[in-house]
Amino acid sequence: MYTNDGRRQGAARKGGFPTDSDRRQVRVAATTVHEGRIFTVRRDRVRIPDVGEVERDVVLHPGAVVIVPVTGRGTLLLVRQYRYAAGESLLEFPAGTREAGEEPDATAGRELQEEVGFRPGRLTRLGEFYSAPGFCDERLICYLGEELEAASLDGDDDEQIEVVELTWEAVFEEAAAGHIRDAKTLAALFLAAPGRRSL
Repeated sequence: MYTNDGRRQGAARKGGFPTDSDRRQVRVAATTVHEGRIFTVRRDRVRIPDVGEVERDVVLHPGAVVIVPVTGRGTLLLVRQYRYAAGESLLEFPAGTREAGEEPDATAGRELQEEVGFRPGRLTRLGEFYSAPGFCDERLICYLGEELEAASLDGDDDEQIEVVELTWEAVFEEAAAGHIRDAKTLAALFLAAPGRRSL
């Protein structure tokens, strides 16, 4: 039930919103419906306070990283690649999925070498975020990659990647014009922007 101002009755409030403990949803049953190369899909039966039991489909993902690579010239390296699910080529910062047992820093270094042909001499962790928390538990860790050294690794055979070098201003302009439609790239640009004056 809700009060006249839209608040749920009986919910403890912290900063104007119910706390996580008030919204706790408990899994009472689970079934794996798909196991793929990268992710698993699980169908959960969930008990929700004041609601009852409902079904939730959840995509289980090992996690990933996204890197904002800054060259010695102060420009940024992005990649343009065709994304089958989106049906178009997208402009993105280098990124990739963590392999089993791999630390995020190691993933970031590997992905930069595979996608843009550089190894970062310095990695700065900028933050982290969920890609699509409505149905997926994928958590991305964002890095600033600096002091780049030429060093390449073979990437995935099915990736068709074009490296694109742009100024900070050009990347902001592309984002503002709606030409960058990849969520992790927009999030990484937001996290990296406050520090650009010190680069």
